[in-house]
Amino acid sequence: MDSIIEVQRQTHEEIEHLERALYTILAKPQTTHQTRLQNEHKASQLLDRIHSRVVTLSNLYEDQDTRKAEIEAISAPVQQNDLSAFYERLGKITEHHTKYPDSTVGGFELELAAFLDEDQEAEDEEFEQDDPVALMFSGEEGYGKYLDLYANHTTYNNLKHIGKRLAYLQYLDVLLAAQSGPVHNELPKECRLHRDYELYIRALHAYLVSFMKRSQPLVDVEGQQREAEAQFNKYWESGETEEWEESHQPKNQENGGGEGGIWCAACQKMYSKQTVYDAHLSSKKHIKAAQKQATAEAPPANPNGPPAAGNSHQNGESSHASSKNKHRAAALYTHLATHLLRELAPALNDTKSNVERRFSLTAREREQELLEQSKKPPPPAKTPANGEAEEEEEEERIYNPLKLPLGWDGKPIPYWLYKLHGLGVEYRCEICSDHVYMGRKNFERHFQESRHAFGMRALGLPNTKHFHEITRIEDALALAEKLKREGRNEIFEQETMEELEDEEGNVYNRKTYEDLKKQGLI
Repeated sequence: MDSIIEVQRQTHEEIEHLERALYTILAKPQTTHQTRLQNEHKASQLLDRIHSRVVTLSNLYEDQDTRKAEIEAISAPVQQNDLSAFYERLGKITEHHTKYPDSTVGGFELELAAFLDEDQEAEDEEFEQDDPVALMFSGEEGYGKYLDLYANHTTYNNLKHIGKRLAYLQYLDVLLAAQSGPVHNELPKECRLHRDYELYIRALHAYLVSFMKRSQPLVDVEGQQREAEAQFNKYWESGETEEWEESHQPKNQENGGGEGGIWCAACQKMYSKQTVYDAHLSSKKHIKAAQKQATAEAPPANPNGPPAAGNSHQNGESSHASSKNKHRAAALYTHLATHLLRELAPALNDTKSNVERRFSLTAREREQELLEQSKKPPPPAKTPANGEAEEEEEEERIYNPLKLPLGWDGKPIPYWLYKLHGLGVEYRCEICSDHVYMGRKNFERHFQESRHAFGMRALGLPNTKHFHEITRIEDALALAEKLKREGRNEIFEQETMEELEDEEGNVYNRKTYEDLKKQGLI
């Protein structure tokens, strides 16, 4: 159907349906990171479709000639009985439905309903469909939570004139330093002016743009990049680009001497050292060449040497401009990458934390983590009605005025059992920092627990059976001193009360026997 007015009406209707679908997606609960990212990607697709419809509609309204002709065609004809235009349109409609007999009415609405009901279809266990959003990210990126910069880190370490190579965590710290200044400001100037650095910063910028589009689909990344590029153009035109200019200091010597050697205009030859050049001046070949040069025209200048005096100023300006524009691309991508790194600062911090955490995991723990990540998150629980929610809250409320302890079933234990175990009696232990234990059983058990053992270690006492039932610090110290004295008395009694007999049958106590034996009298 070629009616432009009908196409405009249908486009308006599609835009309205797409806006309602966008509101439905954005109003969904976003319980997990995966759910939020899936909804954002769906919303981004709907926004793209709305934008394309709006562009089409704008072009239709700008086509005033076709619109005016359509309005005149559907206006009342000059002759009231002339139905030729009606039958012509009827024939077009019949021809269209004959050509497409299986076309469904309201196909756009059905397509949009299927787009919104993908979550319900995904719950079917027999057929598991791959998540298109998950396929956008690598395993290291963790569904858009972290950045995968290992390839860029390898390229960074292979740059020329880089100096010290960095580990991956140190490389992430270098990128995080972009919050306070341009990225890679720590690199030497000769490294940033090299071709390899330009290739590296291009690859880093391309990855950051790609990651930001995939992890934040509703953010206008291209608009932000255009603004950052406009800022860079102002900065570049201001002339404050000394860090991106090569420092040329030519060493002009006599006869066209430079960094590459000394040029002899008479002999048309380059000499690498001053001593060689001085020695050849007295040679016959140079003298003949000098005489010939005096009578002939001026010899050609050194093609590889410095410029002539007349053109030195112009050539200097052109070389300065060319060296400045030579590194413009590297400076531009450095500026754009700095802007992106500032936007991705939270993801960079999360990446660093994740790398540090994974370094502390064993191989089995990493495999277990991958298995857990591969599992699909449970579907969100359906919110009950208001009446059911009130009933559940009433069931959850437990009547416990005596504040009895809860049993294995989550309900208070009977009061007789509470009295039987003596759970209402308080036992205070000064060694455990005046901690209160309810009930005799808990009190006796605590002497072997870590809290009491730590208190005994703090006092410098062993947590043995001798100190059982001791709760005061003074009593524990007094008991320790008493045990110390009793131990000394036991040693003294063992030395004096134990008797030993020599070969002749004489009986001595242990101390006397050992003294006589040491003296050799026994």
